Amino acid sequence: MKKQSLIAAALSAFLLVSVVGCASTSKQEGTGEYVDDAVITTKVKAAIFNEPSLKSTEINVETYKGAVQLSGFVSSQADINKAVDVARSVKGVVSVKNNMHVK
Repeated sequence: MKKQSLIAAALSAFLLVSVVGCASTSKQEGTGEYVDDAVITTKVKAAIFNEPSLKSTEINVETYKGAVQLSGFVSSQADINKAVDVARSVKGVVSVKNNMHVK
């Protein structure tokens, strides 16, 4: 009986540490948030790629907690505006930060 209690306590402690280790903090994403951000990044990249007026290789996309950051060098201000509009239209995007520059 004592062995079973010890095993149960050890398993409970392991599960508690696992759950706490995956939790998010103000400076670090949790596992679920990281996956969500990866999905949003992929969707934004795909949307930019599918926009014929934009060169997707010139635009970098990063996401943190739903906030998308676009960076890179594009041909015109119109390309910047279009990329921001495309990113905003993607489901799950909370905000878009524009760090793109006209070359």
